[in-house]
Amino acid sequence: MVDWNLAVATATRLVRPGPEVSRDEARAVVAELRRHAKVSEEHVRGFTRLGTDETHDTPVLVVDRPGWIRANVAGFREILKPLLDKMQQRRGGTPGGAVLGAVGGKVTGVELGVLLSFLASRVLGQYETFAPAARDLPAGENGGGRLLLVAPNIVHVERELDVEPHDFRLWVCLHEETHRTQFTAVPWLRDHLEGEIQSFLAETDVDPMAFLERLRDAAQSLVGGRPEGEEDDGGRSLVELVQTPAQREILGRLTAVMSLLEGHADYVMDGVGPDAVPTVAEIREKFQQRRAKGASRLDMALRKLLGLDAKLRQYRDGERFVRAVVEQVGMDGFNRVWTSPNTLPTKAEIAEPADWIARVHRRSEP
Repeated sequence: MVDWNLAVATATRLVRPGPEVSRDEARAVVAELRRHAKVSEEHVRGFTRLGTDETHDTPVLVVDRPGWIRANVAGFREILKPLLDKMQQRRGGTPGGAVLGAVGGKVTGVELGVLLSFLASRVLGQYETFAPAARDLPAGENGGGRLLLVAPNIVHVERELDVEPHDFRLWVCLHEETHRTQFTAVPWLRDHLEGEIQSFLAETDVDPMAFLERLRDAAQSLVGGRPEGEEDDGGRSLVELVQTPAQREILGRLTAVMSLLEGHADYVMDGVGPDAVPTVAEIREKFQQRRAKGASRLDMALRKLLGLDAKLRQYRDGERFVRAVVEQVGMDGFNRVWTSPNTLPTKAEIAEPADWIARVHRRSEP
């Protein structure tokens, strides 16, 4: 259904080169990011009051853009396997199914490669929750993930913002380390998230031609962008383009969880900042300006189609939720969010933190 090797080859060929650095500079950046990742563990645990020694089970990998692409293709392949196996079985019973599968797999592989080439130059770091281990991409045991830091992208942004490089690198590591702590300190979180994703995929129309046609339409819209002069019509993201109505409820729960995780990481990176990152205020101000300003018209259209605008809202809305709850009930009170899936906030509660406090802490609004 998807030629994964072709997806990697396409993305690697199309991805833009990173910033120019000497070999010695590159080695120094890699070494510093590894040190910062280690130091971030103690900072994040102390601030959040979460964390166990299991954090050491998840490796930290400093990668370039092609390395990020390979890691994400491996993750996609793992999480989509049940759905693609089901689609493959259904196609196998149709006339010419094998030929159609070979052709469709290559087309889809190229289109996935195009999407990944766009993203690979933008991601600073990532905690891969569903990361299968490979020889060049180790992962934690017992289903543990891995933490990726994309060195060329971090260098590119720190230069673009003209901020203190050492502070910026630690600031980024604090955000990604928070994600690693979330999943290693909350044992049920990974399985819960995987269950929600698999439920979402199980609702997908398993007719291979219908699904691939919808995915192809989405990718072609992405590649083409919006014609010059055409007004914004409130177009949907890639996820919205390929979902069915039955998936919207699941997507709402996933959105709430991701808003919590991203907002919590933003809250922590800024909360730890004043003690660990002297220039945190300058970094945050410039980084927010960069997020708000965006880039070219085409780049903004691509971000919208991929759902990156929604991700930026998750950072903002989730951080507001975390801040409001901590101000009302303290960090220990906020940490009740990690008790079970039942204590996770709903999408509505992300927007109204007082409702979550009233439900989980059994308090009435004044």
